[in-house]
Amino acid sequence: MSHIVIVGGGQAAGAAAETAREQDSDAEITVVAREPHGLYQRPPLSKGYLAGSDGPGAVRLHDADWYADQGIAVRTGLAATEVDAGARRVGLADGTAITYTQLLLATGATARALPVPGSGLEGVHTLRTIDDADALGQTLRAGGKRVVVIGSGWIGMEAAATARQLGNDVTVLGRAAQPLEAALGARMGQVFARLHADHGVTVRGGVAVERVEGSSSVTGVVAGGERVDADVVIAGVGAELDLGLARTAGARIGDGVLVDAAMRTSVPDVWAAGDIAAAYHPMLQRHLRSEHWATALAGGGVAGAGMAGAPGRLADIPFFFSDQFDLGMELSGFAPLMDGARLVVRGDEHAREFIAFWVDGDRVVGGMNINVWDVQDDIQSLIRSGVRVDVAALADPDVALSDLTQG
Repeated sequence: MSHIVIVGGGQAAGAAAETAREQDSDAEITVVAREPHGLYQRPPLSKGYLAGSDGPGAVRLHDADWYADQGIAVRTGLAATEVDAGARRVGLADGTAITYTQLLLATGATARALPVPGSGLEGVHTLRTIDDADALGQTLRAGGKRVVVIGSGWIGMEAAATARQLGNDVTVLGRAAQPLEAALGARMGQVFARLHADHGVTVRGGVAVERVEGSSSVTGVVAGGERVDADVVIAGVGAELDLGLARTAGARIGDGVLVDAAMRTSVPDVWAAGDIAAAYHPMLQRHLRSEHWATALAGGGVAGAGMAGAPGRLADIPFFFSDQFDLGMELSGFAPLMDGARLVVRGDEHAREFIAFWVDGDRVVGGMNINVWDVQDDIQSLIRSGVRVDVAALADPDVALSDLTQG
């Protein structure tokens, strides 16, 4: 009997286990997760779960009974320490080992520590795990705190919005001139800067944090030569890929673990998915790594099916969503092509009801809808088709997006 072993506790691991079982009712399936919690997804951690409006059910993929009913063994609170690919064996932190016929590495990433003096003070938080969200939420939900968010990427801006909605005084300190500039460019970053300012968040861009001050607990943050008082600091300065197991397995590594479109690594019968996987994308004809939830879900499913003998390929266009205050957005696109592409806006940018398109030459390579709904299918069709578009028509709300896919 085949034994599928999955190392990881997030969305990719969960999707792989579920899909593998759908494809093979007889295989032995074991999931090994470092954290003590059941398998869970991360998007709610900076939103409803952090705010306390969503309970554990919004985070957990399935309860323990579901995995038991499916014949999937889930071993939590146990780290995998090494892979012996020749012996098809995974070493575990308790000194035991588990053998496999197919192995998926979905080890994800850990929050990057704040690289400045004072980062170890009480009151300095990261936001990556359930435990992180529980600790931070307990502090923020009381309200009335002076919160400094270091980092103006997605995690930082979502946490800032949640903290402000819970009645805290919030300041965001970012290296880039505008929040989310690396992902969206300066103009779209300004949309989010104005959004936060309209809700009472102070956003300071183009500053480098020098140190966190305090004796035992944080009292302030010094950035750009100025001090900002703080009771709570949230460090959203990126993540470090957990590539240790992939290295012990001998997998080829570039920007993450290099896998083909079927999620196979360079090592026979070893697969990778989720944040660590740089999958060969058939549309781009290059490897692409995406840390978004939808990619973990899709890539985990492809890997799970492949390990169960039904190989497929990851051809999904990267997709992401965010909710901040009264703004909801969805984004599809290829980041390498969006960088430097022409921005075309359809709708009312000032009112924050519009669609932004990234156009490379005369082809759409990315699209973001803000407070405009039921358009993602059309946006993805435009990207996937590669059809040449008339930019004036693309910007015209009276022209149906579906008509543009006809060329």
